[in-house]
Order: sequence, then structure tokens, then C-alpha cells
Amino acid sequence: MKSVDLGRSGLNASAVALGIMRINGLADDAAAVNVLETAVANGINFFDNADMYGKGECEARFGRALRQSKIKREDILIQTKVGIVDHAYDFSKKHLVEAVDASLQRLGVDYVDSLLLHRPDPLFKPEEIAEVFDGLQNAGKVRQFGVSNMNPSQVDLLQHSLNQKLIVNQLQFGVMHTGPVDAGMHVNMSDPRSVDHDGGIIEYSRLHNMTIQAWSPFQYGFFEGVFIDNPKFMELNDELQKLADKYHVTKNGIAVAWILRHPAHMQVILGSMNLERIAQMAAGADVQLTHQEWYDVYFAAGNDLP
Repeated sequence: MKSVDLGRSGLNASAVALGIMRINGLADDAAAVNVLETAVANGINFFDNADMYGKGECEARFGRALRQSKIKREDILIQTKVGIVDHAYDFSKKHLVEAVDASLQRLGVDYVDSLLLHRPDPLFKPEEIAEVFDGLQNAGKVRQFGVSNMNPSQVDLLQHSLNQKLIVNQLQFGVMHTGPVDAGMHVNMSDPRSVDHDGGIIEYSRLHNMTIQAWSPFQYGFFEGVFIDNPKFMELNDELQKLADKYHVTKNGIAVAWILRHPAHMQVILGSMNLERIAQMAAGADVQLTHQEWYDVYFAAGNDLP
């Protein structure tokens, strides 16, 4: 498994990470142990959590599974996200401090390697967040910081007040969610793909050495379903299968390889709790698609060029 130096911070993470949003849906803690150990056996050393996943139960189950597993805490990197509350986003000092402490308790760890602000709170005060980050880092509770679903202006506004460099931005990106690259190819056009919804976030991230963590890489739309083996996307699945046969992996692996082929050096966040699929997806990190193959998948997904 190749690694990614997240935001050039020295956190060397596996290019494929495992998100635990669905871990509370497993039958029991023993099943969760199998998931974590399978991920590690396939080269994954990075686990992505959030306090709102399962209203905290996902972090709690992850923590129990980690303690019951053969995995050593020092051999993996743990990330969590905070800031989403019922019907609101909350980046206030009080909430962030309490949320991090609660996450650490549920996870059963003394620190997390990275902490992300989950979705932008329009009422956030950068100087207040700076105070929180300083306190968390000085207390040894958080090593590095990042954001999720923020545009370049929001990142700049926050970064201006911080003493820490924001190392990652977690964004939805994948074969069927290509908006961040569509707009870059449809510059000076008036078609729907020319609309830049994200402020040139990929280019911004490359310029500022922020690692993009691609979430929901197998979903189309906003959690409308997966595109692998979906009869709605036969042309795409045929192309993925052709490449899977060539590289002796699966369609899941090729979908991962497609994201990692981008020169932004992204990290792919998996969401599967299926042991076989985790192995299939992780194998994609070892596939290097050609320039034309990347475009062939892009076209098969229903995209075009101006």
C-alpha cells in the first residue's frame, strides 16, 4: 500500500483509509474487530471517524474493537470530525472542546492524529477556533488539524488565524462525483459542467499542500446508491471491468485507482464494512492507470469534453 504524507505534515497515511460510519450496523464487536484487522492486513493504517456517526456509537464501537484487536494504537492513525449537531453546525469553543473530549472517551484513546471540522459553520469565529486548536494541541489531545467540505475562501479565513497548518480537506469525489474537475475542463464555457461550485478546490489544495480525502467514492449523487454493478451505469461498469481484467483486480479496485491517478495525491476514504470489498478496494492503490485510461473511465461515467 502506497502512502500519502497528509498535508506534508509527517503523518504518513495509507493512500486508502477506512471510514467507520457504518460500523454500528455490524452484528457485534467481534465483527468490528474483523473489519479493523482486515483493513490493516490489506495495508490500511488510517481510520476516519466522526462524533455524529451513529450519534457516537460508531466511535464507541471502533474504540472497543481496537482494544479487542491485535492492532497496536501506535501502528495506526486515527482521525475524527466534530462540529455537526442536531439541525445546526457548531464551531463554538464550548462545543468543540466538549466534543473532542467526548470523542476521545468513546474512542478510548488519549489523542487523535488528526481532527477535522466537519461542515462549515457560517457563524464560526476564526480566533475562537485558533484558541481551541492551541489548547487541544498543547494538551496532547490532537496532533494535526484539517477541515471537511470547505471551499478555498473558508479555508483561507480560518487558516489566517491559526498557528497550525490545516493539512486536509475531506470532500466528496469519485468516478460519479466529478464536479471539482469538470469545471476545470469547461473553462470559458456556458454549459452546466462549466459551473464551478467549489472555487477551484483541487487546484487550491495542490497549491497549499492540503491533502484531499475523497469521501463516498462509490456513491452517485448524494448517497443515492453505489454505481458498481448498478444497471443504471452499464457503460461505466463495462469499462471498469475491462480495466479490472487488465490489471487483475476488481471494479472496486479500479474505482479507487481512478481517484489516486489524479496528481493531487488524494487519499480515498472507504465506507464498506464488507471484508471482501475492503480487500478489493485496497488493492486499487497498487494500480497505476494510464493517462488515457483515466479519461476512458471519465467518459464512460457520462462526462464529456468541451
